[in-house]
Amino acid sequence: MRVLMFGWEFPPHISGGLGTACYGLTRGLAFREVDVIFVVPKAYGDEDQTNVTLVGASQIPVKKRVFKFVDKQIKTGEKAVEFPARELESLYIEIGSRLVPYLSPEEFETFVRTRVQEKDFHWTKYLDRELPDSSISTEVIGTIDFSGKYGPDLMQEVSNYALIGAEVALEHHFDIIHAHDWLTYPAGIAAKKATGKPLVVHVHATEFDRTGENYNTIVYDIEKSGMEAADLVICVSNLTRNIVINRYGIEPEKVVTVYNAVESGIEKDTSHIVKGVDEKVVTFLGRITYQKGPEYFMEAAAKVLKHADNVRFVMAGSGDLLRKMIRYAARLGITEKFHFTDFLRGPEVDHMFALSDVYVMPSVSEPFGISPLEAMRSNVPVIISKQSGVSEILKHAIKIDFWDVDAMA
Repeated sequence: MRVLMFGWEFPPHISGGLGTACYGLTRGLAFREVDVIFVVPKAYGDEDQTNVTLVGASQIPVKKRVFKFVDKQIKTGEKAVEFPARELESLYIEIGSRLVPYLSPEEFETFVRTRVQEKDFHWTKYLDRELPDSSISTEVIGTIDFSGKYGPDLMQEVSNYALIGAEVALEHHFDIIHAHDWLTYPAGIAAKKATGKPLVVHVHATEFDRTGENYNTIVYDIEKSGMEAADLVICVSNLTRNIVINRYGIEPEKVVTVYNAVESGIEKDTSHIVKGVDEKVVTFLGRITYQKGPEYFMEAAAKVLKHADNVRFVMAGSGDLLRKMIRYAARLGITEKFHFTDFLRGPEVDHMFALSDVYVMPSVSEPFGISPLEAMRSNVPVIISKQSGVSEILKHAIKIDFWDVDAMA
C-alpha cells in the first residue's frame, strides 16, 4: 500500500508534538511495509527520509495566467450573466502542467459573494469558455514560497498548500490520502477531489482544545469540512472522538480512536548528565498556551515552595503565554526557584528528563499528550490531568483535575 500523507512539519524542523507524531507514524507504517509520500509546505533537505519520500510544496513550479475581457454576456444554461462595461481581470494559477483556478481567500470570498448575484453561475465554467474580445497572458512566477511556520500569513499558506496538494496528488500513484490536523485538511480534500481516492483525516487536536469556547470560526469550519469530506476520521483519544461527534456533528460510525505511542526499549545514555543542584526538579514541558494549563502548574509550585525549600521548578517550552507566565512567577514571588528554558527539541528534551524528578502535565484539554510517555520511558514519574487523552491508557500515573492545584501540589 502507498499513502499520500499531508503534514505541516517534519523533524528536525518542528515547533510542537505534531511533527514528532507524524515522524513516529511514518516509522510505524514502514515496519508494516507501507510506502509514504509525505508532503510538507517547506522541505529543508536535512530530514530523515529513511521511511518516507518527502515532498516540499515550495518546490512545485507555478505559473500565473491573467484573463482580461470586457462587456460580455455569458450564457449559463438558460440564464445569461451581464458583466459591467469595464475590463474585468481574473487571476488563474497553473501548477505544473495542469490548470487549477485559484484566488486568494479574500479575493475568492469577495468574488463568490458578489458574482453578479447569480447563484447558478460558476466561475470555473466561465474560465473554461472561449471568450471573444478577451486576452490571456501567462507569466512563469516560479514557486509559492512557504514558511512552514505558524505565522501571521498562516491562512494564506493553508490555502496555497491546498492548491499544491491537488497537483501533488495528480503526479503520484497512491491508494489513500492521510491529512493531519486542520492545516492540511484543505489539501487532503483537494487531493481527494482531484483523484477520487479515499481520505483519512487525523485529529490530533480540535479548536475547542486550543481555545476553549472562544474558538476561531474559520478554523472550526475548516475542521468540520475536513471531517465531513473524510471517509474515516482518526482521533487520538476517546476524549477527542467525543468532541468530534458532539461538537462537529460527525457520524460516529466513521470516527475511530487510535492512541499515540512512543517507542519502547530505546535506552539513552544519560549517565554523563549531572543535575548540579541538590534540590528535586519538577518539570512542565510543552507549549505554554491556554490548552496546557501552565498557570495551574505555577500555582501548585507556589504552594509547594511554602512548605519545601529543596525543590526547583522548570517550565520548558514556548508559546503565547510565556511572557505572561514570567510575570506571574514574579507576582507569586517564586522566581528564585523557577526556571524558563524556552523551546526544547530532540536531545534537549532527553537532557531535561534526565534532570527531572517529577513531570507534571496539567492540561486543561489535552487530546492525547505524548510527553508523559516520554517521561515514563526516561523513568520519570508523572502527574497528569484527568482532562487528557493519555489518562485513558496510563495506569501508573497520578491523575488530578487540572484546576485542583492543591491535589497537584
